[in-house]
Amino acid sequence: MERGTEYGLEQVYNVIDSRYISKKPLIATTNLTPEQLRNPEDVPHARIYGRLLEMCVPVRFTGGDFRKITAQQKMERLKKLMEGGESQ
Repeated sequence: MERGTEYGLEQVYNVIDSRYISKKPLIATTNLTPEQLRNPEDVPHARIYGRLLEMCVPVRFTGGDFRKITAQQKMERLKKLMEGGESQ
């Protein structure tokens, strides 16, 4: 999210607020915990999180980090290639 810049926060807020005002649905994903959403660090985040909590139903997904799994698979394939154990 734009590394938390003022511009980035305003853009995110504008998208969420426009969906809020028009009463259109919104699906948002985040790595934040529900506790972090309920206790924002400052006013700009509070504006965003408050609307998200009102508009969205939290659904928690658990499981492994697919990026780490993919990286591990690539590393294993590279090792096999380097050892000459797999042909292209």
